[in-house]
Amino acid sequence: MEFVTTGDGSKTLYHAAVGEHYHSTHGALQESKHVFLQSGMVYFLNLYGRQDCSILEVGFGTGLNFLMTADYAAEHHVTVDYCGIEAFPLPQETVAATGYGDFVGDDVWEHFCAAYPQALEEQVALGSELTLTIAPQKVLDFVSEKQFDVIYFDAFAAVHQPEMWNDETLAHVCQFLKPGGVFVTYAITGNLKRSMKALGFKIEKAPGAPGKREMLRAVKV
Repeated sequence: MEFVTTGDGSKTLYHAAVGEHYHSTHGALQESKHVFLQSGMVYFLNLYGRQDCSILEVGFGTGLNFLMTADYAAEHHVTVDYCGIEAFPLPQETVAATGYGDFVGDDVWEHFCAAYPQALEEQVALGSELTLTIAPQKVLDFVSEKQFDVIYFDAFAAVHQPEMWNDETLAHVCQFLKPGGVFVTYAITGNLKRSMKALGFKIEKAPGAPGKREMLRAVKV
């Protein structure tokens, strides 16, 4: 594992064993805000006129998508229940070394760093309107009685981890999404579109983050 500075000045990690970076090298911060925060949660809130949202993230990684979401929620008084799935959680010191505290409010960053180890064991409250749980398990082993409003699907690319993008995995993940819920990911391929349609989703080609022309957003019918 080694840190790499991306095009917008924020860091990402390079995973040598997988052969891929955790975030876009064109800009980790830009990608997180565009693909997941704005095209995912903010889209959902505007679509339904809501001020509360439950989110399931596949591939919690460095916690960047959570931090962008938590910072927005704090600024706009949105209540968020957040659950991340991460089969190989990063050490606390690695998460703290990302430098993402430079891009969010001090309270958001400090609460996240302090709560990270506990969140791997149980749900943690990071203030009165934000909860975080990180499930340290493989995605197909994840079970929950909860149904979520939004899914952030941030697995490594299919060329490196095809098992994360097959019909079985997508069906397993999407069973936890409420009808009318929003699924977003940075990728868009013919296979992915066909799989999501077969699962009963209305799909959309949305503008991609810098470095990608398009991304996929899908609403569960």
